[in-house]
Amino acid sequence: MFMSPASFTRKALVACVSAALAACSTMPAYEKPDVAVPAHYAGAGWAPAAPADTQPRGPWWTVFGDPELNRLESRIDVSNQTVKKAVAQLQQARSLVDYQRAGFFPSVTAGASQTRFRTSQNVQGHSLAGKTIPDYSAGLNASWEPDLFGRVKDATVNAQANAQASEADLEAVRLSMTSDLAVDYFDLRSLDTQKKLLDDTVKAYADALRILNDQLKNGAIDASAVAQAATQLESTRTQDTDIDVQRAQLQHAIATLIGEPASTFSIPSKVESFTVPAIPASLPSQLLERRPDIAAAERRVFAANAQIGEARAAFFPDLMLSASVGLESTFFAPWLSAPSLFWSLGPQLVGTLFDGGKRTASLHGATAQYDGAVADYRQSVLVAFQQVEDNLSALHSLADEAASQQRATTAADLSLRLTTNRFNAGAVSYLDVVTAQTIALTNQRTADQIAARQLESSVLLLKALGGPWRGQDTGSAAQDVAAAASATGPATPSAAQSSTTLATAPAGT
Repeated sequence: MFMSPASFTRKALVACVSAALAACSTMPAYEKPDVAVPAHYAGAGWAPAAPADTQPRGPWWTVFGDPELNRLESRIDVSNQTVKKAVAQLQQARSLVDYQRAGFFPSVTAGASQTRFRTSQNVQGHSLAGKTIPDYSAGLNASWEPDLFGRVKDATVNAQANAQASEADLEAVRLSMTSDLAVDYFDLRSLDTQKKLLDDTVKAYADALRILNDQLKNGAIDASAVAQAATQLESTRTQDTDIDVQRAQLQHAIATLIGEPASTFSIPSKVESFTVPAIPASLPSQLLERRPDIAAAERRVFAANAQIGEARAAFFPDLMLSASVGLESTFFAPWLSAPSLFWSLGPQLVGTLFDGGKRTASLHGATAQYDGAVADYRQSVLVAFQQVEDNLSALHSLADEAASQQRATTAADLSLRLTTNRFNAGAVSYLDVVTAQTIALTNQRTADQIAARQLESSVLLLKALGGPWRGQDTGSAAQDVAAAASATGPATPSAAQSSTTLATAPAGT
């Protein structure tokens, strides 16, 4: 049966389109890399939780119940430049998905031109030799490469996986920036507490020095007691001034995190106590769903798998369908008439027979990149478990440390009161009082620093867990975290109070 060229072309085109739509893929079947997941955390017996990967993460910092921290954290998404960069990188990754997806569709161009050309008169056997010819033309060109072996499909899958990884990267950056801000904020509040303690202590030491000077004038004590009191006062003032330096640096760090110049930003000083919150944790296996950095690493494994498919597709030939149509004439007047029409249509199948091993090298490189992505994923999981365990053990140890330090602080306060009374009675020298004051102040500052470390470990644990889930019950925390919370209480400026006792005591006999 005779088939016209036009009919044959139409049927061939339909067959190619059908083949492209049902394109096979050379990408290997993907399986999520296996990792060793423990049955439970070693740090404590945490209560199981049941988060789902589709649930939104809430503002985890609200568990600390501090309005000022909530206000600062709300500015991270708006003004933090690192977050803005992550958003831009996500947008770039999404645009690459659109770019790769465009490979499924034909490319169409249009153009119009007017040229004049002259052929050399010395060219023999040429009908246009020595003539100047104008040429008017306009036309459309279309080309399409059916995705027979999945090259475009695999490239699109690769781009989509990388875009998903960028989404997880954005969440990881947000989690990192908000946790950095919380750590800096609690460190700053801890310095405010220590600053108040040192301010009160300096005032009490100054009052004590004035009383000792009066006693020296009356001949009740010798000059060594005054010298010791002056040394103690100036040493404490030095510590007090150093607090100002540390606080300023933390304030500048917070300003940078919220995207504001350090010179125009300030946080008023405020003494307040915080309670370590009860933090519910999921089972170890569910950590793989919660951590955005783990999700990003797993998506990059999938992207690397798709890249292997792209490398394999290079071993197969490419089919290119092209068509053009337009109008061309030497003279302008008949340019737009039917006789000026020209067109062309035809497929082209091109395959590489020899390239010196370039495609094989690309395939080996893509396979190696996949192996590296798997190693990165497994390392991310190991680091995540390490971070959870580190902060679990830190909270457990700090709870015991806080209780022990509170006993030490109470004992130091008692020792200072007894030593002060003995000095007032003339039983000991002022050096004993200075020693007791130093011990009491050091223990009180240590207690405040342990409380700050507990809050910092809580923040880092929340970060290690990927943040709590919105609506999650916060009353099912582990026993050791509850113990840590009960061991943390408001600071008591014991050294300053004891010094005030000395300042108001009568002259020694």
